[in-house]
Amino acid sequence: MKQKVLIIGAGPAGLTAAYELLDKSDDYEVVVFEESDTFGGISRTVEHNGNRMDMGGHRFFSKVPEVNEWWEKLLPTQGHPSKDDILLHRKHSVRKGGPDPEKEDRVMLRRSRVSRIFFRGRFFDYPISLKLETLKNMGFGTTVAVGFSYLKSLIHKRPERSLEDFYINRFGRKLYALFFEHYTENLWGRHPSEISPEWGAQRTKGLSILAILKDMFGKAFHSKNRKVETSLIEEFSYPKLGPGQLWELTAEEVQKKGGRILKNARVTGIVKGADNRLTAVRYVYNGKTEEEAGDYVISSMPVKDLVAGMNDVPQACARIAAGLPYRDYMTVGVLVPHLNLKNETKIRTLGNIVPDDWVYVHDRNVKMGRFQVYNNWSPYLVKDVEHTVWLGLEYFCDEGDSMWSMSDEAFARMGIREMVAMRLIDREDMVLDSHVERVKKAYPAYFDTYAQMDELREYLDTIPNLFCVGRNGQHRYNNLDHSMCTSFEAVKNILSGTTDKSNVWNVNTEKEYHEEK
Repeated sequence: MKQKVLIIGAGPAGLTAAYELLDKSDDYEVVVFEESDTFGGISRTVEHNGNRMDMGGHRFFSKVPEVNEWWEKLLPTQGHPSKDDILLHRKHSVRKGGPDPEKEDRVMLRRSRVSRIFFRGRFFDYPISLKLETLKNMGFGTTVAVGFSYLKSLIHKRPERSLEDFYINRFGRKLYALFFEHYTENLWGRHPSEISPEWGAQRTKGLSILAILKDMFGKAFHSKNRKVETSLIEEFSYPKLGPGQLWELTAEEVQKKGGRILKNARVTGIVKGADNRLTAVRYVYNGKTEEEAGDYVISSMPVKDLVAGMNDVPQACARIAAGLPYRDYMTVGVLVPHLNLKNETKIRTLGNIVPDDWVYVHDRNVKMGRFQVYNNWSPYLVKDVEHTVWLGLEYFCDEGDSMWSMSDEAFARMGIREMVAMRLIDREDMVLDSHVERVKKAYPAYFDTYAQMDELREYLDTIPNLFCVGRNGQHRYNNLDHSMCTSFEAVKNILSGTTDKSNVWNVNTEKEYHEEK
């Protein structure tokens, strides 16, 4: 008799787990519960009037061979140039024998990575580079101050009790104040001095001024031993129709293999029996509360909600889970005929727009955190890529706060006004179309009761048939590939009967793991 695995969430982690189980064994029945009517979670793609939006921007890049092979199996790398490369006669990366994106949709594009910081009306490389243009934009006085500040940070290391300490140790106080302090506070709603340094260690992956210098010299002298930090990659893969395309295809494959997926099924409770094993999942479906029994539960739902819906949880663990913080996300897609920003790079683009995938906004006079240029992610995201620019203006907020509570119309107007203030466009009436999206619990945050997360993890690990995977399932700001890896590990444990879950939790915690193959 088959054992039943209940999977909560049809985002990257949940769908990866479902696919892997069904692909590697015929001994399991799989049921996936998805609260929304779409697949991919924050990695979904939203279509509006023929233009597609990527929620948060997702570069497909991994140093884990298993992940790259998985992506290639579902979305083969392009074997012919994409539309913009054809029109611009631009060099492009292709894989021999791969599909033609002009003729087929099931294809992974190869794209150039360009991300910069917009500060004081000028562009700075992201991560910050030390090339002549950067020094020129900063000015002589500021450059000298940055240099001395960094030298001081090398001599006097701060105890790393906060994210502020982490950044100052690697970049110096001056550069931290210019490029990290305000943006971080805008992102999290907290000053970096209140945030755990663990976030920096995980997200910057060894990035520092020293790493930047090593990369610059390695590139200049064509070093064979050059190691590239994840934040410094120059090319990445990207689904032709946006990240949601991959997860829609994965869901199709799961169903072909016999998996059952329930959309609009909101999980409200997890039933724990007397032997400390989970026995069922309660969910609301078509207005009715139902219950599905199972042998295993793989959860990618926010651990805060998982614990809240579970019976017989120790009071201390319930308190920790209830206090875990999140940051929510809003974006407005804006369609314009052109941008005022000049393309002063050597990268050719359609309409000569700036070549950036996304731009970090460090302007203290606006609330905008980033903006994406969807044209550059994939020419197939934009209905009329030759004559319009399709942007995503990104804002960070808390569910229920004044920004979150704005009407779509008011929020769109605010974003468009800020575009004018930043001189991205001349007038508000230039906007041809707009569309607003909200994402709850987009970013698990590293403050408040997060400091006690290990205690909560220890309790969850006492439940032998529960596996927590993905960004929200582990309350860890995982990249896409690492979220998938947590599911790879969970499935391996289920197939082998292993109850030690340290391999699942250890994904993306050791520097060696994500910097080396």
